[in-house]
Amino acid sequence: MAQTFYDLKAELPGGKTLDFADLKGKVVLIVNTASQCGFTPQYKGLQKLYEKYKDKDFVILGFPCNQFGGQEPGDDSAISEFCTLNHGVSFPLMKKSDVNGDNTNEVYKWLKSQKAGILGLTRIKWNFEKFLIDKNGNVVNRWASTTTPDAIDAEVAKLV
Repeated sequence: MAQTFYDLKAELPGGKTLDFADLKGKVVLIVNTASQCGFTPQYKGLQKLYEKYKDKDFVILGFPCNQFGGQEPGDDSAISEFCTLNHGVSFPLMKKSDVNGDNTNEVYKWLKSQKAGILGLTRIKWNFEKFLIDKNGNVVNRWASTTTPDAIDAEVAKLV
């Protein structure tokens, strides 16, 4: 398993890879996303947050996942199209992957090892859980799906 945040890599759609070493010095918000969830409107709030701070070295990475109620059934291009057309999303979306279980992607294995959720449970409970990483690659916060992007604005502001 990766030792630090900057050792991680994530698969992008189309066979490309995002090397997290490129994120050094940036504040990063990582969210597991889905297109057909009650929390899907949070995409708009995430985009607003991204636009507000992107010029201050703030990045959001979306990780589409179909593990919660089958709410992300589409392929990568369908997901991207949905997010762009319906929510104006311009932050990067990774290749669809798992965030729990045997096939958990490398990024989520690392995130969960760094910051447990409610009651010390590490597993992701639902779509739109959020992890905030500071400019030094430390996981400084983890929020449940119900916490809106608006509600974490002040925490992001402190770090950028």
